[in-house]
Amino acid sequence: WVIHSITIPSLFIAGWLFVSTGLAYDVFGSPRPNEYFTENRQGIPLITGRFDPLEQLY
Repeated sequence: WVIHSITIPSLFIAGWLFVSTGLAYDVFGSPRPNEYFTENRQGIPLITGRFDPLEQLY
């Protein structure tokens, strides 16, 4: 129980920091919430190609 009382909160805090700092967006390459709709593209960003998804988003 002593080990779990330290590791479980540590994993929770590490996950929260990973998401809240925006590092998750950088690691997985997903656009941040303010990058979904730009002035050039106001529609929903649909990905139609399997091998070039990042080129279709930008």
